Amino acid sequence: MKSPLVIGCGAEGRGDDVAGLLVARRLRALGVEAIEHRGDALALLESWNEAGAEREVVLVDAVVTGAPVGTVTVWDARSVPVLGDFFRCSTHAFGVAEAVELARRLDRLPPRMRIYGIEGERFGRGQEPSQPVLEAVERVVWDLASSVVCGAADG
Repeated sequence: MKSPLVIGCGAEGRGDDVAGLLVARRLRALGVEAIEHRGDALALLESWNEAGAEREVVLVDAVVTGAPVGTVTVWDARSVPVLGDFFRCSTHAFGVAEAVELARRLDRLPPRMRIYGIEGERFGRGQEPSQPVLEAVERVVWDLASSVVCGAADG
């Protein structure tokens, strides 16, 4: 099985909403395949469909769940519905949660899909990401990079 496709979601210049994009950039710098997604969620669906039917997809985005800022939560999107309330920091009305749930209804989810949510607090235009979110970005990068390397060694 090919290594996972990592898709970092977010918005530049909107504080902590950049978290997923930062993860994708850092992973690419380490040689891991990762793409940045800033557009609408229907295009997100196409991104993972183009990755191939047998490939794992990992989405990374900022979330607001009420947990402490910088908390990283991982969901298995194949087994648990994704709550749209957690992704309300998105500037798009139709976001990550809606894309995943639409794909579920259309039977177009990848065979394996994990979602890494990085708890944010700042989402205003022109704000910088908070320090706890930047630290969480590094934790997610190393977690994903090590799983790709270990997965490649096992396969």
